[in-house]
Amino acid sequence: MSGKDRPLTVHQLNELLLICSLVLLVAVAAVRVSSRSGLPSLLLYLGIGVAIGQDGIGNVAFDNAELTQVIGYAALVVILAEGGLGTQWKEIKPALPAAAVLSTAGVAVSVGVTATAAHYLVGLEWRQSLIIGAVVSSTDAAAVFSVLRKVPLPSRVTGALEAESGFNDAPVLILVVAFSTAGPVDTWYALLGTIVLELAIGAGIGLAVGLLGSYGLRHVALPASGLYPIAVMAIAVVAYAAGAMAHGSGFLAVYLASVVLGNAKLPHAPANRGFAEGLGWIAQIGMFVLLGLLVTPHELVEDFWPAVMVGLVLTAVARPLSVFVSLMPFRIPWQEQALMSWAGLRGAVPIILATIPMVSGIEGSKKIFNIVFILVVVYTLVQGPTLPWLARALRLGDSAGAADLGVESAPLERLGGHLLSVAIPEGSKMHGVEVAELRLPQGAAVTLVVRDGTSFVPAPTTVLRRGDELLVVATDPVRDAAERRLRAVGQGGKLAGWLGTGGAGR
Repeated sequence: MSGKDRPLTVHQLNELLLICSLVLLVAVAAVRVSSRSGLPSLLLYLGIGVAIGQDGIGNVAFDNAELTQVIGYAALVVILAEGGLGTQWKEIKPALPAAAVLSTAGVAVSVGVTATAAHYLVGLEWRQSLIIGAVVSSTDAAAVFSVLRKVPLPSRVTGALEAESGFNDAPVLILVVAFSTAGPVDTWYALLGTIVLELAIGAGIGLAVGLLGSYGLRHVALPASGLYPIAVMAIAVVAYAAGAMAHGSGFLAVYLASVVLGNAKLPHAPANRGFAEGLGWIAQIGMFVLLGLLVTPHELVEDFWPAVMVGLVLTAVARPLSVFVSLMPFRIPWQEQALMSWAGLRGAVPIILATIPMVSGIEGSKKIFNIVFILVVVYTLVQGPTLPWLARALRLGDSAGAADLGVESAPLERLGGHLLSVAIPEGSKMHGVEVAELRLPQGAAVTLVVRDGTSFVPAPTTVLRRGDELLVVATDPVRDAAERRLRAVGQGGKLAGWLGTGGAGR
């Protein structure tokens, strides 16, 4: 074995572990800055990568686009799986038709308008323009999930945006690969057939793997609770790999399989989601830092204004037009359409997709990458922090309205019951309700209240307050009825049963 082919030594491994651990700790600390500023954390992670890159303090030279693409794909699988596991089926179900049109017809409109702007305003060749149009037409699941779950929005809006970000990676990836091939670009008719076929294969495999996996996990008792989260993530990855190897959309497959698993009431569901969330954070940090390393900051200067121009057309024309055209059949109010137009956040997905033409050797691929990188950073800086303000201005993010409860469930297997952890948020109509007025079904009871860091056993006349955390024990037969009743009171108050809000105690 030659000297340059020598394997990694223990000393080098120690150095690598130290550096990676320090980067992770800095990235974790940066989440606090992100949560306070309203910026998606991806910008901070990209900044860390740029800071330790060849123009930064670390002076690390990295230009392997192919490795970045491979790692980026793997990270996206984990991020989509985490997003799917945290997606509530009842929220996205009414929005599925709109999300499906947004991720297909909406993408086509966005690609056409953005590519035209890149060609005539920036002067790029048509192939390069089409690649940029396709790359930036994908909303990013990580960015959308991280921002939307902090903003109180109507479930129809949140469901449509989350489902769109989970669905549109597939058709966009197909378009980018087609435009980046060495030969002539296929006809739109052939592309449409390819997209439909790959989406159908991916959807079928994703649903099948999710249903089979959830059935198996519900009926096979594993010897340790820690094995369930590993099995859930393994099933999600199987869906991606099976979908991709069957020449379908692996990204759509993993997202749909994860949605099925996340809504299947699996054992140890909170632990499953917590494990997936941790892996998702690691995937985001690693992916964004690597993308930051790949960029060369001093090369971005000449592409800054072209990126701003393309991004302005994308944000102000292409995205609103794609939303308007896609949602015309659904009679969605203009306020919600306006918010959905502004909430089409871009993130790491477009930057990863921009590595495809670099790997394919397309002329001007480095310029494409630089334009996409600048566009994502600039417009995420603009859109992310202003999204909550716009929601309030459109009267769609009023925190004074009834807020849904945060409910976590852990099975008490030997006792044949469940322990529900209930958080009462700001704006919940459970504020001011007495424990007895919850009217929980027979077999469920509030056993503990945590308030201002102090826990106590409540009396029937204890008045609940916003910010309280409740521990509710429920037997297996009434577990779902108890959660429905709690959510009903959170939305409708003590008179929920008479005001038409479902979930009255039985």
